[in-house]
Amino acid sequence: MTEEAAVELQVPVLYPTQPRAVRLMNTIWADRTGVHDSLESLAHLEAWAEEAGLGRHPDLNEHDLGRARALRDALRRLAADLTADGRPAAVSEALSTEAALAVLNEFVSHCAPTLRHGAQGGYEREWLANGTGPQRELSLVALEGSEVLAQHAPHELKACGGPGCVLYFVRDHPRREWCSAGCGNRARVARHYRRNTSSSEGPATSRSAAH
Repeated sequence: MTEEAAVELQVPVLYPTQPRAVRLMNTIWADRTGVHDSLESLAHLEAWAEEAGLGRHPDLNEHDLGRARALRDALRRLAADLTADGRPAAVSEALSTEAALAVLNEFVSHCAPTLRHGAQGGYEREWLANGTGPQRELSLVALEGSEVLAQHAPHELKACGGPGCVLYFVRDHPRREWCSAGCGNRARVARHYRRNTSSSEGPATSRSAAH
């Protein structure tokens, strides 16, 4: 891959402390130029998988890409339903909640719990996934996604309230409403602007009506 291609295929590192399933959801993201997809090609998937800790998979194929995108879209559909997300660019309405559940559960069906000796004594439960390479990793990401979707307050999944944002995040504080401080600042500025615009237009409307 040339240096120019590597720059073009760079996948943004969006909040690496978030669960991998949420980071997969956030391969749909937005900036001032519009909404972007970090899984547009095999090279994008390879870059994202390595960045997200799924390992290096130079032998990825179109089937892997399709499966990753299907899981991503299913997770976003279920996240939108769970969070009552009304952001028009956040999720495709073509995918129903039931269809998304079927996709997620198909991935999770490849995972099974096993008990092993713990490093500090006792026993620990570990999840294993069948399959090989990226498909095994995607099944484990799907399992993680099912756990994220089942979480409750205060650490539940949220849709970012920042203007133009399409990201999701798991709260680390019960009052957190934005994926980042930047989105929080933009939301406050937008709210301040709307409040000031409304207050300035109100009296003018009344005077006009009086005449």
